[in-house]
Amino acid sequence: MALQKTTFPKKDQIQKKCYLVDAEGKTLGRLAAKVAAVLRGKNLVAFTPHMEMGASVVIINAEKIRVTGKKLTDKVYDRYSGFHSGLKHVTLQDMLETRPAQVLELAINRMLPKTKLADRIKTRLHIYAGSKHPHQAQKPEVLDV
Repeated sequence: MALQKTTFPKKDQIQKKCYLVDAEGKTLGRLAAKVAAVLRGKNLVAFTPHMEMGASVVIINAEKIRVTGKKLTDKVYDRYSGFHSGLKHVTLQDMLETRPAQVLELAINRMLPKTKLADRIKTRLHIYAGSKHPHQAQKPEVLDV
């Protein structure tokens, strides 16, 4: 009986891709979960948890993301400046009006592990509020999520 062996891909064997995601009309949490999996590389057959295997992801139309229920008024983002009474509360509706890209970025980053590897993974995420982006040279494939 032959022993089964686990193979780990080498860095030169990993092919990095670039994906384009249109967030228009997509639900915030579902989109964030699928993008986080692609960034991590969990969609690959040879997924290895301790290696950086995922692709780059460019998200456009972040301002047109949708949420369900009463999240626009009930969901609150907190920031703390470090000073006394420096705690700020911002609702999701206000955040979507002022910084729509940050809403998606926070949702995706909070789905990634809290490690040094995740810090490197986060650099491959690019989010834009409108439909224009400067990543045409990478020839991104359209990712349907």
